Amino acid sequence: QVQLVESGGGLVQPGGSLRLSCAASGQIFSRYTMGWYRQAPGKQRELVASIHTSGSTNYGDSVKGRFTISGDNAKNTNYLQMNNLKPEDTAVYYCNVNWAEWGRGRVDYWGQGTQVTVSS
Repeated sequence: QVQLVESGGGLVQPGGSLRLSCAASGQIFSRYTMGWYRQAPGKQRELVASIHTSGSTNYGDSVKGRFTISGDNAKNTNYLQMNNLKPEDTAVYYCNVNWAEWGRGRVDYWGQGTQVTVSS
């Protein structure tokens, strides 16, 4: 099994910053993608940012230039630095780790979610 532990959510004013972190433990493949999705009330879950163990990154269009994802492969941990936060960034943020298993295809594991609220 795989466990994901998230931290760093909270309340911040518009224009402020927050840093999320997520640590994975358990039976993790050596090559994986780890990242963050978010879901606001009444909306679908969307990709925020992800990083592969190779170092390649991917960002949702709405956060490009404001959010930066980084990873520590030795610790199976990733960090999401969120700058210039906007009210529309308010959502529950979920950590995700995924990889492809032979015979199973893509396998996903999720954290419990952490609330990020951007409000004055």
